[in-house]
Amino acid sequence: MAFFFSARADTMRRHFTLPALALGCLGLAGSMPAAAAKTPATVLVVGDSLSAEYGLPRGTGWVALLEQRLAHEHIAAHVVNASISGDTTAGGRARLRALLKAHGPQVVVLELGGNDALRGLSLAATQANLAEMAREAKAAGARVLIVGMQMPPNYGRQYGEEFVALFAKVAKDQGAALVPFLLKGVADAPNADTLFQPDRIHPREVAHPTMLGNVWPVLKPLL
Repeated sequence: MAFFFSARADTMRRHFTLPALALGCLGLAGSMPAAAAKTPATVLVVGDSLSAEYGLPRGTGWVALLEQRLAHEHIAAHVVNASISGDTTAGGRARLRALLKAHGPQVVVLELGGNDALRGLSLAATQANLAEMAREAKAAGARVLIVGMQMPPNYGRQYGEEFVALFAKVAKDQGAALVPFLLKGVADAPNADTLFQPDRIHPREVAHPTMLGNVWPVLKPLL
């Protein structure tokens, strides 16, 4: 959720000894791992409606576009989208351990926090939940990317600044990568009114390439 405001082989000798054959076989076996294909990495996205394609045709949100970008750039990775519309950081924290166990991701993208603010939940709790999720993901061997959000001006300047700051603090404290604002170039665009659905909260399909554009430069180095 968000606010209006992605050889040739040499001929064998006729006679050879068993030890020589054994050595040859060992040499062949030793070369196989180097020639084996690299196992694709898993990118786990844990988010809310902004990542769950709320109000959009399936396959058009920024997470789906990310899968397409990975394929286009021949990066050995696939995406698991575990985003749920309306989810909070508490909800994400409650289900993260099972997701880590099920998918064994190399990268975890945390796109949560907006609904916490909409519901008036404690910023301290939001920060603590995100920090714990980052710790759990790192303990499972994954790199972490925090995706930040901003609130509209009517929430007040102080609240807005503290909300933005908590994402940066979690990223710094946990050694995670940070996308400061998922909706940069969308919510603050001159034509923002045309980029949102009628609810003035969820971006239209046309805005999702921009959202992926905000995430991709930060995510790619993690792969």
